[in-house]
Amino acid sequence: MQKRRSLRLDGYDYRNTGVYFVTVCTHQKRCVFGKILNDSMIPNECGFVVKEEWKRAEILRSNVELDMFVLMPNHLHGLILLRDEQDDGQRSASDFAATPTSSTLQAGSLGAIIGQFKSVATKRIRRLNNPPDMPIWQRNYYESIIRTPVIWNRARDYIATNPMRWREDSLYVA
Repeated sequence: MQKRRSLRLDGYDYRNTGVYFVTVCTHQKRCVFGKILNDSMIPNECGFVVKEEWKRAEILRSNVELDMFVLMPNHLHGLILLRDEQDDGQRSASDFAATPTSSTLQAGSLGAIIGQFKSVATKRIRRLNNPPDMPIWQRNYYESIIRTPVIWNRARDYIATNPMRWREDSLYVA
């Protein structure tokens, strides 16, 4: 069996204080969460569940702060700020030049946070009369480490304008 290539930066510790741009996609790009109408995302019941669970990540974890996010019919883009438990929260993107170290998936890591979000959202969506074995999410997720305020602002702009660019999106499905 062929080993899957990791999407993560080799040797980087995803528990580090930092800002991360994350994209989480549905299985086979199925439009599960709603539709785009007049350049706005109109979430359905499953979409509302995903939005609620995304917001809960910040409530449940003291080291997580959510910045902008957008739910689309078949994916979610979001900016996540991870910080040390002792961090006072007074940070800017230029402060987030974390040093790479080795790490496996551990509590408090970006991967653990995304995994828990996907797991809980899946359970709730399946309770909405969806088939109990229907996959909701694509395996894994995409992330970019935000290293400068300029890149952080570009990511915010991308998120804010994503519904308006839906037909040009690489994840667009008619």
